[in-house]
Amino acid sequence: MKISFLPKILVFLLFVGQSVLAQDYAAVDQKVFAYPTSFASPEKLADKVNLDFSSETQKARAIYAWIAKNVSYDLAEFRSNQGGRVAFSYRTPEEKEQKLQKYNLDLANKTMRSRKGVCRGYTALYDRVATLCGLEAITIPGTSKSHPTHIGKLPTSADHIWNAVKIGGKWQLIDVTWASGSVDSQSGKFVNKFNAGYFFTNPDVFFLNHFPDEQKWLPVNKTAEEFAGLPLYSGEYIDADYKITFPKSGILPNGYVIPFKIENLDTDRVAYALSSDGKIHVADVRKNGKISEFDVPLAKNASGFLTIFVNHESVATYRIKKS
Repeated sequence: MKISFLPKILVFLLFVGQSVLAQDYAAVDQKVFAYPTSFASPEKLADKVNLDFSSETQKARAIYAWIAKNVSYDLAEFRSNQGGRVAFSYRTPEEKEQKLQKYNLDLANKTMRSRKGVCRGYTALYDRVATLCGLEAITIPGTSKSHPTHIGKLPTSADHIWNAVKIGGKWQLIDVTWASGSVDSQSGKFVNKFNAGYFFTNPDVFFLNHFPDEQKWLPVNKTAEEFAGLPLYSGEYIDADYKITFPKSGILPNGYVIPFKIENLDTDRVAYALSSDGKIHVADVRKNGKISEFDVPLAKNASGFLTIFVNHESVATYRIKKS
């Protein structure tokens, strides 16, 4: 009897632990969202965080929440130099490291003053404030999957950078840039919208749109080919903790009816759109236990991209392969 009862105890404790953690994050967010929208320097923000929070996790979350809430993505800078690539000359590895440290320190200060930047500015600021708060943090360069045209393409060159912070001896993944919002497809403007899904993200989920340059930051048994073949998952998908169990390939054949299966869907407001016709089609959702199912017919002449929407928000995009 004791043996059969143990799993129930473990499940209960796991649920309670997750609930307490979520409440802890909510309390941190509420306090940080009441902070001033600007600080004179990274040091001033760090002083405030150190005053209000004591645990490593709380500090890491507070820094994440403030930067994501108050720093906007600088589209003009991105378009002018493709995301803030760094170039400088050096004679020795030591000189390179010194120049890179100075560059990142100056960039963190600049990002704090202007409250805007591209991914390198976000990560430099997070890294600087985390260090001032006594946390061990690093930046990780790699390739993102952030546009439908990336589906099917191998990650050949770095175009993004994110953070990891060590908590309790374990590295946790963070993307504070993508946590700050996204570009509106209609207006082409950046829209600030806090996304909690890129904080301490499960490595397998983080992999859906992040491929690091260094192998050690990859989840076990994940490859560049697998990354290339994935659909384009949105921030809403990550934040809502949806799980599309089928189809898993980001490339779909035309001329077939494609069955979709999604876990953790608490609504039947699902729609889809084909880039080739520009129309929104309401999906006929069926419940099968915890899984929501619906079908998407792809005509033989279908081409371009298929996007799935939940509650009017895009969650995943697929490339349609011509037969």
